[in-house]
Amino acid sequence: MADSELNRRIVSCGREMFAGIYGETPSLFDKGRWLGKLMAWSMSDEEFKTRLFRFVDVFPTLSTDRMVADHLEEYFAGAQPPVLALLRQAAGVFGPFGNFIQRKAVSTAIRKMAQQFIVGENTTEAISNIERLRHQGFAAVVDVLGEATLSEKEADAYVDQYLNLIGSIERAMGRWKPLGAGRTSGSMDWGHAPRINVSVKATALSCLASPMDYEGSVAAILRRLRLICRRVREVNGFLCLDMETYRYKEIILEVYRRLKLENPDYPHLGLVLQSYLRDTDHDLDNLVTWARENCLGISIRLVKGAYWDYEMIRSRQSGLPEPVWTMKAETDAAFERQARRIMENSDVCHFACASHNIRSISAVIELAQELAISDDRYEFQVLYGMAEPVRKAILNRTGRLRLYCPYGPMVPGMGYLVRRLLENTSNVSFLRQTFVDAAGAEKLLEDPVHVVERQRLAVQPRLREGAKPSGKVIPFSNEPVIDFTREEQRQAFREHIGQVRNRFGRKYPLFIGGQQLETEDLLPSVNPSDPSEILGWVCQAGTDEVAQAIGAARKSFETWRDVTPEIRAEFLLKACTVVRRRIYELSALQVLEIGKQWDQAYADVTEAIDFLEYYAREMMRLGSPRSMGKVAGETNQYFYEPKGVAAVIAPWNFPLAISMGMVSAAIVTGNCVVFKPSGLTSIIGWQLVEIFREVGLPDGVFNFVPGRSGIMGDYLVDHPHVSLIAFTGSMEVGLRIIERATKVQPGQEMIKKVICEMGGKNAIIIDEDADLDEAVPHVFNSVFGFQGQKCSACSRVIVLDRIYDKFVQRIVALAEAVPVGPVEDPANLIGAVAEENARRRIMNYIEVGRQEGSLLYQGQVPEVGFFVPLTIIGDIRPEHRLAQEEIFGPVLAVMRARDFNEALAWANSTRYALTGGVFSRSPEHIAIATKRFRVGNLYLNRNCTGALVGRQPFGGFRMSGAGTKAGGPDYLLHFMDPRVVTENTMRRGFAPVGAGDGSSCRKR
Repeated sequence: MADSELNRRIVSCGREMFAGIYGETPSLFDKGRWLGKLMAWSMSDEEFKTRLFRFVDVFPTLSTDRMVADHLEEYFAGAQPPVLALLRQAAGVFGPFGNFIQRKAVSTAIRKMAQQFIVGENTTEAISNIERLRHQGFAAVVDVLGEATLSEKEADAYVDQYLNLIGSIERAMGRWKPLGAGRTSGSMDWGHAPRINVSVKATALSCLASPMDYEGSVAAILRRLRLICRRVREVNGFLCLDMETYRYKEIILEVYRRLKLENPDYPHLGLVLQSYLRDTDHDLDNLVTWARENCLGISIRLVKGAYWDYEMIRSRQSGLPEPVWTMKAETDAAFERQARRIMENSDVCHFACASHNIRSISAVIELAQELAISDDRYEFQVLYGMAEPVRKAILNRTGRLRLYCPYGPMVPGMGYLVRRLLENTSNVSFLRQTFVDAAGAEKLLEDPVHVVERQRLAVQPRLREGAKPSGKVIPFSNEPVIDFTREEQRQAFREHIGQVRNRFGRKYPLFIGGQQLETEDLLPSVNPSDPSEILGWVCQAGTDEVAQAIGAARKSFETWRDVTPEIRAEFLLKACTVVRRRIYELSALQVLEIGKQWDQAYADVTEAIDFLEYYAREMMRLGSPRSMGKVAGETNQYFYEPKGVAAVIAPWNFPLAISMGMVSAAIVTGNCVVFKPSGLTSIIGWQLVEIFREVGLPDGVFNFVPGRSGIMGDYLVDHPHVSLIAFTGSMEVGLRIIERATKVQPGQEMIKKVICEMGGKNAIIIDEDADLDEAVPHVFNSVFGFQGQKCSACSRVIVLDRIYDKFVQRIVALAEAVPVGPVEDPANLIGAVAEENARRRIMNYIEVGRQEGSLLYQGQVPEVGFFVPLTIIGDIRPEHRLAQEEIFGPVLAVMRARDFNEALAWANSTRYALTGGVFSRSPEHIAIATKRFRVGNLYLNRNCTGALVGRQPFGGFRMSGAGTKAGGPDYLLHFMDPRVVTENTMRRGFAPVGAGDGSSCRKR
């Protein structure tokens, strides 16, 4: 908060600036121009704004007249301004020529829109516009567009763009007079600022930047950034490292620190900080302290931030705290607070004030005067193409202003363009409030701290009302994902991997009726990345032990079935507490026993927590009898009871999540469990014993019987006292279980229920208008995440002909960049497959693929471990084995389809129906896929793996499963039998009030 005298001066300065721009309108809001009209329509109609910005985003990919016409029809039918209606009418009248006219008109309009914010698509355009700006008195900082770097080649090309740009500016600079030449001498603008100034996005310098591999990301970015920095130094220019999304903040801060330490005497290296981030006060203090400790001069460009909507959505989807301030006034207040902190340290920190907000600008002007900051220690910056009246007012007031000028082709520029359009049309935009909504100067110049206080007071009553619990148990929400941006979480992973390794060599017994039982038959559990490394020895059950476990479960069932649903649910909720406490240990165990990457392992544990939380709440919902019908003189109670002994046969690929999901569903519904984990992950399976013992689950309710399937598998399935079988695994084993379960065994008293989730041959369709910056990494992760060992994994990508070559080029280039090796090192994105048998089987399929299609890429693998090379095979047809059979490994079949209908037919051409995906920006194609892409889980414009409990209930049909949906509202019903009890409440012609519909008694 500014003191009263300072605030008075800030307001006075702001009034003078407002007076100087009175009556002027930025070109973006000028209704006399077509762009101004379009913005006016957007701000008056949110639906039209969404359609318009999405159309602008997709337009560069529309390569034919017909595509433009079709998308105009799909996006704007029934909701369009008159100019678009006229274009569509012309297309209808003149046919193909009309489509040509329409495309040209729209192309010209969008290109002009882009030119409003982008200084040039090539160096000739850019330098011409920069020179025009310099004639007007404005300096420039140039930023090469493009944030999605998907390969080493693309990262190298990004560097080359900067080197070429700097060279072009250097050649042009000879004819530039320094700005402020009348007041200063020398070659620098205003006597102190380099004429060449570039801003770089760090993540564009590495295609694999990730907080999980923090050190590797920093090193990779620095390797290329040094090339740009060296060239900038040669021309005595300025280099600023841009700040991007919150996910990369810590990486970018560290890159800047290391670059600055490598160039301690070069003053023109800067960094962007974002005031809308809650962390920025802390980050700024740390930077200033670090600069002083190391006797370094730094430079900070302070911005409000451009990714607010993205950050809010991502944090809510992931369950993590919101990293940004939620009120615009909080950001404005933070900006002033941080500007003061920078200027109070102007001896070590140069300041670039980057804002269009006249209040913020006035605050900096008056603070600089109060603190006696010399002109060479701070400057002002605004975005090219925005707020022309404001930029002139700043220049007139201060004599120095730099415009942030994005440069590059239109396609990578669309993301930037849409962000600018969103920013300008937002309800809280300063420019909109000033030039469209005509908010008064008094409101716009109010101290933001006062605004925050007032808004918080207004919100508090609503927060108190919303915080009232609706019942004893809070509503379900997914467990947050791991936040690898936090060093303490990365360190926890490293420490627990070490702790788990220190426990190698233990023996793990059976657990039956509350007692541990050892057998002589031991199975080693090995690290797939290094099979010589034995994690432990697991006792194997035979048929005698299985019979003993079934007997224990059957005995406990007599009492467990009558425990109230609330008490049964409480055991699950207590188990959640245990799993949360052990989350890093359980994750680390999966890294070593089955080769899951850090993030994949952690996600498996959070899914286990979600199953426990969700099924506990679902059982409390289903546990209360429901009254059926409204007939006088009778009551009808509908309720559920458990089936009996449940055999749970779990897979190795989600060894905790799926195991916990099936086990907890059986337990909370009142069944008793005989649990057979996979032989590959039985140590992880043993953790369920420890979890349920700790929470005090009664003996016999959960029994742990790992064993060799060839010895005890059929016995468990066939046993007459097993009422329910819950299985997740391959189609072949699942069908065998279903077949055997249909045969009634001697002494069997129930028809066995089989809950069976099997495999998939999942396809993702890439439409010709797809955003490849999004599609390529999502497909890659869907195919190769956890080495493709997910039933939900994509194994076929069906690409429309027009975009096929571009897609193949980019996904192959990405595959070439991905390191393969032991996943305890987070730098390795691809690890080993589960076992040697799997490795041989996958390699056989690769050979089949080489014969059926054409090998597009095959990577290299370490010599030790069960590693399979990343393999991409093209020219696959629907009849090929590679398009029909589940492989369960890091192998992708690429298919070229003629059109969307053919792609959809091919996607549906297998026996499976588990998951699928479509990347398209055609509303019509999305609607068609929604109806006709027949799979259990269809994902639009995202990866096809990673279903979340309660949000994307998971399961398929046809040969992928029996139609059950794990993590959904009807899943528990498969573990119970429904019953109805009807009571005749009428006695001698009289029924009590409340029986039936309560109207059976006459009132006298």
